[in-house]
Amino acid sequence: MKKRSRVKRLARFVLRGGRRRVGAAGPLKNSPRYVLFDFDGTLGDTFLQGFEILNILAGEFGFRPLRPEELQYARDLSTSGLMKHLGISRMKLHKISKRGTEEIGKRIDSVQSFEGVPEMVRQLHAAGFRLGVLTSNSEENVRAFLKKHQLELFDFIESSSKLLGKGSVLRKLMKKRQLQPREILMVGDEIRDIEAAQETGVHIAAVTWGYNSRSALEEAAPDYLFESPAQVLDFLAAWPPEKSAE
Repeated sequence: MKKRSRVKRLARFVLRGGRRRVGAAGPLKNSPRYVLFDFDGTLGDTFLQGFEILNILAGEFGFRPLRPEELQYARDLSTSGLMKHLGISRMKLHKISKRGTEEIGKRIDSVQSFEGVPEMVRQLHAAGFRLGVLTSNSEENVRAFLKKHQLELFDFIESSSKLLGKGSVLRKLMKKRQLQPREILMVGDEIRDIEAAQETGVHIAAVTWGYNSRSALEEAAPDYLFESPAQVLDFLAAWPPEKSAE
């Protein structure tokens, strides 16, 4: 398994033209000014709703539906890999994403939080950490979820319709919020979250309770890998917010 992971990392290195990960942050050196969470698969458990919506949209946009027996295989794929597997055209991706957001909005009241996530958010906020959300879902959907679960503790919610290239969205967020990469710990459940952080020099903690499998996340080489919200809390307990932070 380790040999296969090294081979895959070497293959990605070659495909990048011999360029290493741009600005991969590595371990924290100071307390993060912001803990930045992904929404789908990190705060909200939208997996079953997403599977249902994906197959509804398959008929609408002419790509292959995902069969139940393929779910575990799909968890090992990146967003681009899943698109290729299902025959989803990049030309249609914006429209598909917009429709998916509309459909999840109809189901947002049924979206549950993961076990331990509400406690994690509340304790981080009580400890003085500033919290944000970066998501490809809509701000309206996220706010509805946070209100339902009494988690309206985030300083901001940044939404983008982009399912690919999250790095550009993260750069715009940092510019808008006047944040340096070293001031952020990003928490997400997908390969694309890791790649966005690596492109921008942001510290990245991947979590295994969401969409991508643990093995897929490990191969993407995040700075940290956590299996439960309690592990996130325990880790950040060693990095209390600086008193000088806003």
